[in-house]
Amino acid sequence: MNPSLILRSGDDRLSLKIPRRTLGVVCILAGLLIGCAAASLSLGSHPTSLGDVASVLAGSDDSGLSLIVGEIRLPRVLLAILAGAALGVAGLLLQGLVRNPLASPDVIGITSGASAAAVAVLTLDLAVRGDALLPLAAITGAFAVALVILALTGGHRASPGQLVLVGVGLASALGALITFMLVLSGDASAMNAYLWLTGSLYAAQWGDVIRLAPWLAIFLPVALVCARQLDVLALGDPMATGLGAPLSGYRPLMLLSAVALAGSAVSVAGGLSFIGLVAPHMARNLVRGGHTGRLVTTAFLGALILLCADMVGRLGFAPRDLPAGVFVAAVGAPYFVYQMYRLKR
Repeated sequence: MNPSLILRSGDDRLSLKIPRRTLGVVCILAGLLIGCAAASLSLGSHPTSLGDVASVLAGSDDSGLSLIVGEIRLPRVLLAILAGAALGVAGLLLQGLVRNPLASPDVIGITSGASAAAVAVLTLDLAVRGDALLPLAAITGAFAVALVILALTGGHRASPGQLVLVGVGLASALGALITFMLVLSGDASAMNAYLWLTGSLYAAQWGDVIRLAPWLAIFLPVALVCARQLDVLALGDPMATGLGAPLSGYRPLMLLSAVALAGSAVSVAGGLSFIGLVAPHMARNLVRGGHTGRLVTTAFLGALILLCADMVGRLGFAPRDLPAGVFVAAVGAPYFVYQMYRLKR
């Protein structure tokens, strides 16, 4: 038995059922995320006490601390939280949409589309990291791949198997294209593109946070609305159709939301992988409710994974600042193998 908390409006027209286990897990993850964010803001080459961090956040006039905490560390922390949450939710939507636990933005080709467009801009010296053109190119590439997938699979008539097969094929082709562009480019351009592909939050700016936040403000609520439909889709297309679920309308909307969240996150944080695969699986192990509670849990887990990976890369090898994508992959790759082993059994 899974006890739940029931919230009702005064006229009983609206009610909300929240499993107590899910509520407890979310509260614990929120506390861990706040603690990690506070540690990331206070630790570094110039250690800062939590009291000084709080005073800077409250509007302290100390120009030195304001520069370190408010202009260097805080944008990086916020970007890690937003990008990790976006990638985690995108992975959950794709796994529910195609009913495949190994689906994720990087497996289905969305990350590859964003990466190919960004690498093209970098290798042609049209932009450098931090320019507004780079996120625009990455988001355009992600949406272009989604349109190609829909065109090749017949749009709303696409089956989950078709989406996966076409996405994997496009990801392989785009990976070859990225390698081709890197080989032909100059050393400086290739190194800049390779750093971006690895996934790094180094030199994160407030402009990156501002460019990413609207995408989450729009598509996270859309994902929450679609989450209930994922519970019906899990029963299979015939059963979902028999229950009256509007598959032809919700399936493109879920794909659009996943593309928007993953493409926007990759556009400002680089070619991060495995978060969209690992976070949903961790959420399934922690909560047993429907996709609504699982989506919120996944968002917190994705943010926590990327924030911790960035802290390890920034603090564990000081004075070097290693890309967060290295440590995400170090955890994600063994987890991917473990999940394949579980599916085989």
